[in-house]
This record gives sequence, C-alpha cells and structure tokens, in this order.
Amino acid sequence: MDHNIYIYVLVMAGVTYLIRLIPLTLIRKEIKNTFIKSFLYYVPYVTLAVMTFPAILHGTGSIISAAAGFITALILAYLGQSLIVVSVLSCVAVFLVELIVIPFA
Repeated sequence: MDHNIYIYVLVMAGVTYLIRLIPLTLIRKEIKNTFIKSFLYYVPYVTLAVMTFPAILHGTGSIISAAAGFITALILAYLGQSLIVVSVLSCVAVFLVELIVIPFA
C-alpha cells in the first residue's frame, strides 16, 4: 500500500478551509439573537478548558497530587492572584503532595 503524504496534507487543508469558509458564506447578516451571541462568546473559553482539564489530571504521577494542584490553582485564581503566582504555587502544591503523601499511599 502506497501512502502519499501530499494527499493527506491536501485533504486536511481542504477540510480546514471549508470549516472556516462555510460559516462566512452562509451567515452574512449580523447575529442578533442574544443566546447565540452569548454561546459564541464562551466557545473559546470552553474549548480551552476542555483541552486543559484532562492534561491537568494526567500530568502528574497520581490523581491525588493533580487534584491538589488543581484545587490550589482554583482557590488562588478565585482570590485574584496573578498567573505566575497561581502557576508556581500549584506546582509547589503538587511537589509537596507527591513528596509527602504519595510514598505513604
């Protein structure tokens, strides 16, 4: 069986182009429906969360340390800390949990 990489790239380019072109050609007027506007407003945030959350849970040695880091990040972000503070302290929480709790589990 002969695989031609150029055919694969051409098909992927065509699919990507059509996904971006079809909404532009079908929807020419401004969207006035508030439900659809609010739905489209939150799509990028939901997509980022859906891609990030599984990586958080599977990025460490155990689910316990991943949950500790995630909960730490949620609390610090809710309290309005900067991104660097949230990142560093979440990593510290994961490190401490894996250092202290995991050997006894």
